[in-house]
Amino acid sequence: MTLPDRVKLVEVGPRDGLQNEAAVVPIDIKVALIEKLMAAGLAVIEVGAFVSPKWVPQMADSTEVLRRVVAKQDQWTGAVPPSGFQFPVLVPNERGVRDALSAGAKEVAIFGAVTESFSRKNINCSIDESLQRFEAVAASALAAGCRVRGYLSCVLGCPYEGEVGPEVVARVAERLYRLGCYEISLGDTIGVGTPGKTRALLDAVAAVLPVSALAVHFHDTYGQALANVMVGLERGVATVDASVAGLGGCPYARGASGNLASEDLVYLLDGLGVDSGVDLSMLCEAGQFICDHLGRPPASKAAQALAARSAAAPKSAQKRA
Repeated sequence: MTLPDRVKLVEVGPRDGLQNEAAVVPIDIKVALIEKLMAAGLAVIEVGAFVSPKWVPQMADSTEVLRRVVAKQDQWTGAVPPSGFQFPVLVPNERGVRDALSAGAKEVAIFGAVTESFSRKNINCSIDESLQRFEAVAASALAAGCRVRGYLSCVLGCPYEGEVGPEVVARVAERLYRLGCYEISLGDTIGVGTPGKTRALLDAVAAVLPVSALAVHFHDTYGQALANVMVGLERGVATVDASVAGLGGCPYARGASGNLASEDLVYLLDGLGVDSGVDLSMLCEAGQFICDHLGRPPASKAAQALAARSAAAPKSAQKRA
């Protein structure tokens, strides 16, 4: 089994992980979280979304968050990743691009769906209409020298239409790629994917796009996220989205646990000998920091286990003494 030597972890906690929190997280806490993620070695951190505050109040301060972290990047005294730091932001339209560029964005992300029902529920337009909108968004960003990343949701199942055919995903992914997206993140939005279905999906998409342009984004609703990541790694996918402390729920599946926890992903990669550039203990500290503010424990299994082991260590030492 051949795996990538190195995996790029795209940390989505500060945006995707926090966007559905009912209580607004103060800007100082968001920026401190991002700093802790940088210190842990994360090079790509999604820091906000330039969307209407009416629809996503948590992201209303994205302009200031981006400005602050860009400024902190210039003042950063810690270790800098070989490729430098990247702070992508989500944009839904051309106005969002303009606002993001004004705040210092160097990378933006567009977010589409592969089923008509989810597209209309989520962004209030058909798939074709969304792609027409994204064409203008991508053109504006690329003209300004800004990279564009594409997200596709519901690639392994839709809460309204059920199972999704891999060929459907491949067609939409190819269209996003042709618009100028350098990378397409394939999202299992409701976490229903299994390794077999993930394998079929990646084979279909890799038939029309280079594997180097693919990323995977799994939710852990049925506990399959890490198994699905393994399939991606075996297929040569070297970019994985994850969220510190498992932040972010799944509003379309009752009881869903949401995003794959970054700590669990790094623990897996460390065990495989695959380099991520991320310090697991410092990542756990970042997760505990934001969870302390939110008033709940991290959803990460690795973080919980490491914390329990750490708490038990002094007692063991005392017994040995």
